Amino acid sequence: MSKLRPFCMPKWGIEMTEGTVAEWMVGEGDRVKRGDTICLIETAKITNEVEAENDCVILRVLAPAGEDVLPVGALLAVFGDDDAPASEVDAFIAAFVPAEGGVGEAPVASGDKPAKPAAAPAATPKKIETNRPISPEALALAEREGADLDAPVLRGAAELAPEDLRIFASPLARRLAALHGVDLSGLTGTGPRGRISKHDVLAAMPKPAATGGAFALAANSPRIAPFDKVRGVIAQRLTAAKRDIPHFYLRVAVDVDALLTLRKTANLVLGTKASINDYLVLAAGRALARHPDVNVQLHGDAVHHFPHADIAVAVASPKGLVTPIVRQVDRMTLPQLAAATAAQIDKAKAGRLSWEDLDGGTFTISNLGMFGIDDFDAVINPPQGAILAVGRARREAVESDDGGIDFATMISLSLSVDHRAIDGAAGAQFLATLKSLIEDPEQLF
Repeated sequence: MSKLRPFCMPKWGIEMTEGTVAEWMVGEGDRVKRGDTICLIETAKITNEVEAENDCVILRVLAPAGEDVLPVGALLAVFGDDDAPASEVDAFIAAFVPAEGGVGEAPVASGDKPAKPAAAPAATPKKIETNRPISPEALALAEREGADLDAPVLRGAAELAPEDLRIFASPLARRLAALHGVDLSGLTGTGPRGRISKHDVLAAMPKPAATGGAFALAANSPRIAPFDKVRGVIAQRLTAAKRDIPHFYLRVAVDVDALLTLRKTANLVLGTKASINDYLVLAAGRALARHPDVNVQLHGDAVHHFPHADIAVAVASPKGLVTPIVRQVDRMTLPQLAAATAAQIDKAKAGRLSWEDLDGGTFTISNLGMFGIDDFDAVINPPQGAILAVGRARREAVESDDGGIDFATMISLSLSVDHRAIDGAAGAQFLATLKSLIEDPEQLF
């Protein structure tokens, strides 16, 4: 007798409430070993590889890969330690009850009494015949409760014109269709199993009529791109940060000529390819160790101080702006830091960051100098207390020690500070130490 186990939408971090199965690496009937990759699950900013916790057989896959967003705890598949009859799998799915914490009920042996069995029906459930796309679990529940799957759907207290739920379309496609007046019944889906996707709706949206002439309206009609999950989260977090955090800004220009000279020598001697940004991250880690009042997070009415500097590095990835974290920078050597930073940037650009790569962080560095930006002010990444914005290196005329004019390579630094957690003097002292470390980089070794 096979022992059946539920595979549910996992929960990574407090803020995660839903996710999408981006890709299944296994199929029904496959045997997998512990540690094998089962699937890729995508959340707002990360795509995690999920590994098998035990040797098992994939008995049933309930959540096809695609656009469907499922809540934490949703049943994605059923595993067993061996093959099992389809009837036993069906019964397991029908009796499955998600736990409050988002994890399915504890595994039960096939044929054993579940921990929370469904109440025995008073009469034999009426068999429902329907062409509507519906999961086996939902169909079994509808049969037990005698639900009418063709009944109109009421939303809230107001009765809205019911959607034709017999049309196989993704939730996002339905929202776009309702917003732009697109009739789903006239569309042919190009998604999995013929499902109507957002791309099908966008393609069917009415185009502005051309008015003729060289500047016809149709030639300048916009391409409408609704927020994807990542952009939606970015918009939500940045709006909240600018609204709720009392930012103030401290700015300083630093001379990096000594650092540039040292970098050429150090890269040869150490056999590394550390970038200018690596040196800035390393200097920030050293400075944060000396100024723990800046190495903080703000949670409610409490300021959390940390013994080590976990620095998030802003990276422009295919999924949008992400901030993977390099842990304990204050304890690293330059080669260690260069390797760790390069690994995180590579994972970000490949879309393979895990929740652990993004969770936490005590400080952030955002460098737009590589894009030719002279200087800018960055938005604080809560719950952190500060973020450093780095501009490009440029040659500027400066006063020499003897009162003459010299030229130096300067970089503008702007420190955005949360005034609730960090005082102005503390931020200024940190920035002064950072400037000293950058202008005399031998202190970093």
